[in-house]
Amino acid sequence: MTRFTKVRKLIKWASLGASAAPLLIVAAAPNSFADGGDTVWTTGLGDSGQLGNGSTASRRTFGQIGGLDNVDEVAGGREHVLALINGVVWSWGEGSKGATGQGTTADRSVPAPVTGVATGNNTVTNISTGHYHSLALLSNGEVRAWGFNAMGQLGDGTKTKRTRPVTVTGLTSVVDVVGGRDMSYALLDDGTVKSWGGGGNGELGNGQRPTAQTTPVNVSGLTGVVALAAGRNHALALKGNGTIMSWGLNTSGQLGDGTKTSRATPVPVSGITTAVGIATGADHSVALLESGRVMTWGEAGRGQLGLGSKTDRTTPVLVNGVTDVVFIGCGRDHTMAVTSSGSLFAWGMNDFGQLGDGTATMRLSPIQVPGITDAVEAHGGRGYTVLRRNTA
Repeated sequence: MTRFTKVRKLIKWASLGASAAPLLIVAAAPNSFADGGDTVWTTGLGDSGQLGNGSTASRRTFGQIGGLDNVDEVAGGREHVLALINGVVWSWGEGSKGATGQGTTADRSVPAPVTGVATGNNTVTNISTGHYHSLALLSNGEVRAWGFNAMGQLGDGTKTKRTRPVTVTGLTSVVDVVGGRDMSYALLDDGTVKSWGGGGNGELGNGQRPTAQTTPVNVSGLTGVVALAAGRNHALALKGNGTIMSWGLNTSGQLGDGTKTSRATPVPVSGITTAVGIATGADHSVALLESGRVMTWGEAGRGQLGLGSKTDRTTPVLVNGVTDVVFIGCGRDHTMAVTSSGSLFAWGMNDFGQLGDGTATMRLSPIQVPGITDAVEAHGGRGYTVLRRNTA
């Protein structure tokens, strides 16, 4: 069964012209490595229906969501969840901001397909979530968005909430899209990055700090980017040479540049030259190294760094107790790592059972989640985790 055992070795030619150098593909594109037959499992807080099981009750161990098979990708917002199946987006969870895209502001406790995302012969190839908005990348390189839009995070030139998908203005040739709290990012096929939405802490990365940017702008000075990740108010960009750039809010050291100074343009993350994957929580950051080890930095008060303490870190530190990692993901204040054997490790906040270990005990260091031997990818939000498993 193929999971991510080749993720650190696989080379992909980016669409950068005939003379371009090969770029290392990273675990940020999980659907590229699955065999099919994947199912969706959730644990933790369920108050808005985000567990997708028809209930609003919370749980401390993973349970399967019925009716979702052959899943290609999952994404977790603050309290809503997306799944991608054969080019169709499914959604459930908190609906008051329109993030489920169902044409209503009601919560949904069971998944339903989102209509009107793709047009013509296009299909959805990737999905992402912000706090209260959702993003979908189409096969023609365009982007659709829906949900909360007070900061312009939908990129349609307005600040109007949308309960149905709209087109992000002026974007073509997009190969990846990610959402932060009130901002969004698109990676273009030439290795550059666009941003839009709230930028008061420098989140747009263009040297400006606007309250709301309703259409995409260029992130300054970024080239050769192969993957993106966005937290509550900061963002990371992984470059093909294994280095990481960061920008935005830095009050907990989440930019990893050795300071707690916020940045309106990208700066290098200190000491990392062999990264193949990146992930972000609310105010912490995670890197997957080519060696299969994990490094973390930023806020630690809820154990989310996995370093055995609650001390914030302004530069990356190696996490002990987990190796041979092929995928990393985050919730708001917790972190997950999938190994090549399909094991799931987790650490951080666990007040609602979001770590899935049957307890509500905060974990300052990684623990192996019992009963999981077929994990593919894991993400989360406020107090919950969504897990894709290859149960075929």
